[in-house]
Amino acid sequence: MILWNDRLIPRSEASVDIEDRGYQFGDGIYEVIRVYGGKPFYLAEHLERLEKSARAIRLPLPWDSGLLAEKLNQLVEANRLVEGTIYLQVTRGPAPRNHAFPEKAEPVLVAYTTEVPRPEAMLKEGIRTCTHKDIRWLRCDIKSLNLLGAVLAKQEAVEKGCKEAILVRDGTVTEGSSSNVFIVREGTLYTHPADNLILHGITRAIVLKCAGEAGIPVKEEAFSVDALHDADEVFITGTMVEVCPVTHVDDRKIGSGVPGPVTRRLQQAFDEQIARQCGARDGIMGERR
Repeated sequence: MILWNDRLIPRSEASVDIEDRGYQFGDGIYEVIRVYGGKPFYLAEHLERLEKSARAIRLPLPWDSGLLAEKLNQLVEANRLVEGTIYLQVTRGPAPRNHAFPEKAEPVLVAYTTEVPRPEAMLKEGIRTCTHKDIRWLRCDIKSLNLLGAVLAKQEAVEKGCKEAILVRDGTVTEGSSSNVFIVREGTLYTHPADNLILHGITRAIVLKCAGEAGIPVKEEAFSVDALHDADEVFITGTMVEVCPVTHVDDRKIGSGVPGPVTRRLQQAFDEQIARQCGARDGIMGERR
């Protein structure tokens, strides 16, 4: 079952108009929400960001966040989803093709669920990454459907045997193609400030909160590629990757080449956030937390 505007319908009954502005212009926004133990994780925060993105592109949302949250919970229940994701998208809707906003258009909302296991191996062992020129537009803070720059970066990473591309603009690390990037230097956590050049990830926000509670110093400031290569630890964050250690960047070993202590500490804190919201579950190393 999928959520199509205000109705739960079989996926086979859904269709996209060939003049939908999301299809032709990328004129829309989206969210990906993790589900643990049958419960959406940080749902309110995801819907708040959806509303922010909608305001930024002047897109009226069909419902308020309270009603939408109710509908998404019904979707999870209808599909008996235990571990996976909700994909939620809103476009400006179908209209005769014209770059300017149509005078009359009805937004189209669609959401569906997917069973997705936790990436245990990546979380335990870490991943290889590579740097890539950040060729995206200058409003990366909007979670829009315009993802071609990120897609090209991710594809190059895959072709190099890497799991993620770390994007660089004018010598400064911004974020990953589908993640936020953190480094650790002498016990201090660094990440790019939440301006227009990055998406302020929900997982990023959780990690910053966890770091503060754990007494880990944090600096939200830009850092260079050299600082990335020379970091004691590197990790990425995101809805799909959670808090994922990075062991190599551009074939250069980070630290000792294994996940570091600050990363492990934040992984545990993140697990505890999941347990509070969604119930007890196995931690990344198999412990019950």
